[in-house]
Amino acid sequence: MSARLFVHLHTHSHYSLLEALPKIPDLIAAATADGQEALALTDSGNLYGAIEFYKGAKIAGIKPIIGVDFYVAPRTRFDKEHRVDDRHARLVLLAKNKTGYHNLIQLVSKSHLEGFYYRPRLDRELMETYRDGLIAILPLFGGEHARHLKDNMKEKAEEAISWYKKTYSEDLYAEITHHPEIEDHEKLQKDIMALAKKAGVPLVAAHDVYYLKQEDALAREMVNKIRTGGTLDREFGGGTSDFSFITQEQARKFFEEAPEALENVGRIVDACDLELTLGSWVFPEITIEGKSHDEALRELAYKGFEERNLEETPAMRERVDYELSVIAKKGYSPYFLVVSDLLRYAHENGILTNIRGSVAGSLVTYLSHITNVNPIEYGLPFERFLNPERPSAPDIDMDFADNRRDEVIDYARKKYGEKNVAQIGTFGTMLARAAVRDVTRALGHSYGIGDKIAKMIPFGKQGFPVTIESSLAEVPELADAYKKDPEAREILDMARKVEGNARHVGVHAAGVVIAPSPVTDFVPIQLDPKGGKVITQYDMHAVEDAGLLKFDFLGLTNLSTLADARDRVRDRLSVSIDLDTVPLDDKKTYEMLSRGETLGVFQLASSGMTNYLQELKPTVIHDINAMVALYRPGPLSSIPAYIERKRNPSLVKYLDPRMESILKNSYGVITYQDDVLEIAIQLAGYSWLEVDKFRKAMGKKIPAEMAAQREKFTTGCLARGMKKEVVPKLWEQIETFAAYGFNRAHAASYGNLAYKTAYMKANYPVDYMAAVLTSDAGDVEKIAEVVNECKRMGISILPPSVNESRGTFTVVEKERSDLAQARFATTIRFGLYSIKNFGTGIADAIIAEQEAAGKFETLADFLARISDKNLNKKSLEALIMSGSLDDLAPPVGGRKTLLTHIESLLEYRREHQKAPVGQDSLFGTSLSSRQAELKLPEEKPATLEEKLAWEKELLGFYVSGHPLDRCKDALAKQKYNIKQAKEGFPRGVETVIGGYLESTNAILTKNGERMLFGRLSDYVGAVEIVVFPRTLKENEKLFSAGSCMMLKGKFSDRNGEASFVVERVKAL
Repeated sequence: MSARLFVHLHTHSHYSLLEALPKIPDLIAAATADGQEALALTDSGNLYGAIEFYKGAKIAGIKPIIGVDFYVAPRTRFDKEHRVDDRHARLVLLAKNKTGYHNLIQLVSKSHLEGFYYRPRLDRELMETYRDGLIAILPLFGGEHARHLKDNMKEKAEEAISWYKKTYSEDLYAEITHHPEIEDHEKLQKDIMALAKKAGVPLVAAHDVYYLKQEDALAREMVNKIRTGGTLDREFGGGTSDFSFITQEQARKFFEEAPEALENVGRIVDACDLELTLGSWVFPEITIEGKSHDEALRELAYKGFEERNLEETPAMRERVDYELSVIAKKGYSPYFLVVSDLLRYAHENGILTNIRGSVAGSLVTYLSHITNVNPIEYGLPFERFLNPERPSAPDIDMDFADNRRDEVIDYARKKYGEKNVAQIGTFGTMLARAAVRDVTRALGHSYGIGDKIAKMIPFGKQGFPVTIESSLAEVPELADAYKKDPEAREILDMARKVEGNARHVGVHAAGVVIAPSPVTDFVPIQLDPKGGKVITQYDMHAVEDAGLLKFDFLGLTNLSTLADARDRVRDRLSVSIDLDTVPLDDKKTYEMLSRGETLGVFQLASSGMTNYLQELKPTVIHDINAMVALYRPGPLSSIPAYIERKRNPSLVKYLDPRMESILKNSYGVITYQDDVLEIAIQLAGYSWLEVDKFRKAMGKKIPAEMAAQREKFTTGCLARGMKKEVVPKLWEQIETFAAYGFNRAHAASYGNLAYKTAYMKANYPVDYMAAVLTSDAGDVEKIAEVVNECKRMGISILPPSVNESRGTFTVVEKERSDLAQARFATTIRFGLYSIKNFGTGIADAIIAEQEAAGKFETLADFLARISDKNLNKKSLEALIMSGSLDDLAPPVGGRKTLLTHIESLLEYRREHQKAPVGQDSLFGTSLSSRQAELKLPEEKPATLEEKLAWEKELLGFYVSGHPLDRCKDALAKQKYNIKQAKEGFPRGVETVIGGYLESTNAILTKNGERMLFGRLSDYVGAVEIVVFPRTLKENEKLFSAGSCMMLKGKFSDRNGEASFVVERVKAL
């Protein structure tokens, strides 16, 4: 490499979280544009962007040098004493080869797991242990030698550089930079050059990069303020310092007096020759004694015939053998064995599972108890999941009951090794709205202006985020603010500089890697900053590039609900239900769905879906699967045709007779993504590889790709005899569908789960609804909706009771004559865990005492038997006000008597707790005499309004009744409840809602006029109302808390939530 050339060896990207600005593609583009033949990425203490950088640089034709700008502890990495170990030095390490790259992974991981103290830190022990294959550069500003020189500790500086020289030998360099604008830089640099010369350490020219252009200096300072929570100093002097991506021409001028430093850049570039093998899969270590992985999977599959009660016909054997051959040729048998093992553990421990996606098309996975639906019965193609031509690895998304998902991850750690398992990291990025808000605060502008600008930016869709640039082009109001308001322009300009940058590290919702050896043999790890879980520093894409397959452990609440209902039925009725074998032709289930009673049913509970089910009147599982698939953007418009054709099969028609074999079960309606793919294969001659590209092209909606696919599809259809006039009609049908349709296997899996939840609701209604209430605990609106549904079903909901409640919602049985009667018990009690200001500890103590010694016969009995110290005034008040002591309270006065004399109750309890254990029995003190000691003066009973207010405060909603009960007849005439109106009416369209005014808050406008905010609720929902001055002035007496009313007005969005702007009011 010529001394005239320069490349950057000390470069930070946005993955130096909130410290630097450049995105990796922009850094690579800048290096390429300047003719730099290599580039190093050295983010602060991490390798987050290493794989993205490596791949991008290779594509661009420049040499990638992977490195890290490390933090170095002043003592050891384990020393973390305040004011002693806060200050750290810096060290840049670059990987020369694979050994160096793997040592970087070890150093990064250990600095995070062992050395983290404000920052992830190395110490000398780690540097000595993992020094091979690395080039070390002592940074001019942060190096340990420089720190000591700045502190006038020359001997310590000499000791430090000598130690580094001894450790890294010929691979150590001292950095020099060019910053004449920084005070004392020239002196420090001269001292360092002298120190390095004395120690025999060569110099290297570098320019610590934090942004691409000098004009971005202020933006870089701003992201620092976002990180620290500070506000940008408007007199910021750092804007004159240059940490930009300088060109080769600039470098030649800057370092013309130190040519050897430029020459050493070339030496380092030549020494670094890292070649990574990406995309070569490694699987967890799973040993089956005496068998290969392929043999073990074959045995597992064939064993499944008997376990699944399937006949082993020649056709079935042919299908299994074909699938096994594809899996074996691709080397994926270990993956399937691990997934089967994880799901086996779940099944054996009563953890419900479901598998989503195209994997349900595999007979091998069904026989291996991975999936829950038989692909033969549903006509599911294996090739949609895996085929000989498909290059991508298998992807099996495992759903577990969300309250037990972590148990399966823990099992994986124990089975495959703690160090071999990690959850996948992910990055929270600064999307347009969030960037605006962050920037507003860091620049010191008022919250109001940032909030106003952010709300002008539309919400994006998952996978398609809205940008500031596109918003300025599409939202006139935002463009106008940008032109006319200097504050808005500054905020938006700054936000554009950081938009899309990584802001923080988090945990992927589902992804876990299981390696055959420690995860750090493949990728760097750290702790999740919030939860303390071990996570990969690479995101899911980089993890897969590094060779680790992603195992998706998803948590699904509906599975927890279903398992809870199953267990309640087992415990209460002694009935064991195998949810995998429930009959799929249960008449009661289909009748319930046909009546539209879908609340609490997976995938089928939305108002739109419910309406369609009432029209469809499903009779077979295929109807459920079809509705799950069709109720999505794109296919939604096909639902009416599906319903009409089910009712009247004579309406079924096919554009081409050959489509009948594909669409017969869906009455000729394209229902699944597979329908489109099979049409392309059978009618247009696509291969499975080509059809996979076709599907992806449709999903991306890139016009050029779609046009190319249309031409290919048309040519193929015509060549295979389709009528010319039919082809465009068929293309029109499939064009929208291909992008949005569910694959048939996914719909079958979700449809099957939806049916199971419906089956349990139809056949074990009270147990299922108790499970639904338990799952939704904490969500006031959802609970209110479920309680209302219970009442419609004839199920009473009672307040908690110290004698009948458990922790969660509890089914209460009265005397019964037989099992059939018990099956349809009609009462559910709130659980003790539901009470606010009442800990689970005291709740558990009450339940344990009740189970150990029986029900509490009197209030005195309760106070005497509960010795837990947490039964104090606050918790006793909560029990009384929530109704938990109603059946022990005095018949006259009830809750009011107990509340009025709560000090007497506490005093009685204190006196009793002082008595020696066994005193009652020794002196013959009976339960009745204890009760006599606890006589309380009678008080006037609490009013219904007081009871309801207490229940609302302690339980979150009304149980003994509802404030609206007094005007429910008038409300019954209202077509929509608040929840339906909020979800169903477009913003700005006039509508009418009715309800109970829970609370009000009047304010003065800038003009000194009164306006009002309030909360209106009905039996199932609530909404904020806004009453402007004119409307309030005309109707002020009607807007008092506690009033029942009908309101006419329009929904709008306020602070990201729906609100209702009132135009007219009528008292009820």
